[in-house]
Amino acid sequence: MKQHRLAAAVALVGLVLAGCDSQTKELTLETPAQKASYGIGLNMGKSLAQEGMDDLDSNAVAQGIEDAIGKKEQRLKDEELIEAFAFLQKRAEERMVTLNEESAKAGKKFLEDNAKRDGVTTTASGLQYEVVKKADGAQPKATDVVTVHYEGKLTDGSVFDSSVERGSPIDLPVNGVIPGWVEGLQLMHVGEKYKLYIPSELAYGEQSPTPAIPANSVLVFDLELIAIKDTATQE
Repeated sequence: MKQHRLAAAVALVGLVLAGCDSQTKELTLETPAQKASYGIGLNMGKSLAQEGMDDLDSNAVAQGIEDAIGKKEQRLKDEELIEAFAFLQKRAEERMVTLNEESAKAGKKFLEDNAKRDGVTTTASGLQYEVVKKADGAQPKATDVVTVHYEGKLTDGSVFDSSVERGSPIDLPVNGVIPGWVEGLQLMHVGEKYKLYIPSELAYGEQSPTPAIPANSVLVFDLELIAIKDTATQE
């Protein structure tokens, strides 16, 4: 039978239960293997719950593992299993579409309200920014490499990336980052600090690079332009 990615996830949860009958043996978490097994099951359970799989039957998972290890006849035909996996996958995809739509609506509402605040400027592209600290330094071009300090957050304030937390600014090409940064950096002067409010279409849209950034998220960056690198000297 063609294995579905959901089947692999369920199987991994089941492995935690292998070797013990949860109905007849009391669970013990004493040895490193037992603790690691519990951790695997816990992490997988959380992951599946986030994907809308919170109604999976752990006893049925354990039974499937037990039947496979004991080389017993499987209780469901392959066709039934394929149909069940397809149902769960479709449900997960529908749930993801709904979450993406809700995130997009919430982001649009946030930007609409934010644009009304004093000190917030909205550009033609939809990028919003505040000047936190003014300076009279040079402005970078798209072809420049700049040194910056930054902290990226979601609209709820949760931090997903921060050079400030790492304690080290970074060098990056202006035209090598997300569109909202490309535009925002070229508005800044060396020495200035901006707060950027970046619409999802100027960030990652539906293709988020990390689970820490949900699809269609508006990103908020505290950004400091420290320097424009002398590329001739670097070469």
